Amino acid sequence: MGYAKDKVVLITGASAGIGEALALEFAKQGADLVLTARREDRLQEVSQKIQALGQKALPIACDVTKEEELAQATQKAIETFGRIDIVVANAGFGVAGTFERLTTEDYQRQFDTNVFGVMHTLKATLEPLKQSKGSFAVVGSVNSYISLPGNSPYGMSKFAVRAFAQSMQGELKPYGISVTLIAPGFVASEIRRVNNKGVFKQEAKDPVPPWLIMPAEPAARQIAKAIHKRKREAVITGHGKIIVFLQRHFPWLVSSIVSRFAVKARSEPK
Repeated sequence: MGYAKDKVVLITGASAGIGEALALEFAKQGADLVLTARREDRLQEVSQKIQALGQKALPIACDVTKEEELAQATQKAIETFGRIDIVVANAGFGVAGTFERLTTEDYQRQFDTNVFGVMHTLKATLEPLKQSKGSFAVVGSVNSYISLPGNSPYGMSKFAVRAFAQSMQGELKPYGISVTLIAPGFVASEIRRVNNKGVFKQEAKDPVPPWLIMPAEPAARQIAKAIHKRKREAVITGHGKIIVFLQRHFPWLVSSIVSRFAVKARSEPK
């Protein structure tokens, strides 16, 4: 067994993409999983994969925008496993479009999931994490360092999540809880095929070229190891590391590149 032997890991947004890959990675390392997402059928499929690896899985249909559902999910997890050692706030999606075209409701919807969903997750699981002196991980984005034109709702939400994680690192340290901010670049997932209302579109094409996308499995391995090592932050993907480095040390250069070459916002509503 690996470094997560006998651990119990709760992951939001565990039905696909990074969430699913991370669940399988922790299972390979010996953990039992609590899987939450809105699509119960997909959670059942992930659960079967985890059970095939010899680990236990508890799938719970849950919407992170509803605090009471996360509280209920946490209670079920405690009743089933008796503890929670690691929590990964992974659920999220992206709202795209120019400020002129988007509505206030579009921004509100983005924050309800990407920001308040993270807060609801920590509120629900804080006491179990205190008891286990566990780990809380927030899946943010490279967009928490650079926000592109036509992408302000998503960028704003990830800047906010980064600030929240940094504050929690200090607040939760006295309880023995580590907080890890994960900042992925482009990783294989369904997030870029979800429309502005949070609905997955099977027929939608991923706008990012395949050569720039990291497969979910190696990304999950990096993320799981960063959480295990209780790192404060981990930037995932090579291009993500380059972007963050340039933004930290040469912000004027990044600003110039964004101004000249940023991809224009999609003209059609999602």
